[in-house]
Amino acid sequence: MSHLSLIGRPFVVFDPKIKQHRLWYYEFVKKSTWGHCPVRFLVPDDQGDIITMIQRTLVKYYVEKEFK
Repeated sequence: MSHLSLIGRPFVVFDPKIKQHRLWYYEFVKKSTWGHCPVRFLVPDDQGDIITMIQRTLVKYYVEKEFK
């Protein structure tokens, strides 16, 4: 295992229910960089890229929240 992988930002699964995750995504949209995000989001194999995965989960989260 590379030494760099041990000291890098931790990996987490994006969860739209966690306000801090939504805030980190908002900062990415505003600044067009993940440079200020303290974590790295994991992408499941079938989800494509990180941006698409987050957008899909956010849409699902807000639609389910509105139409419960």
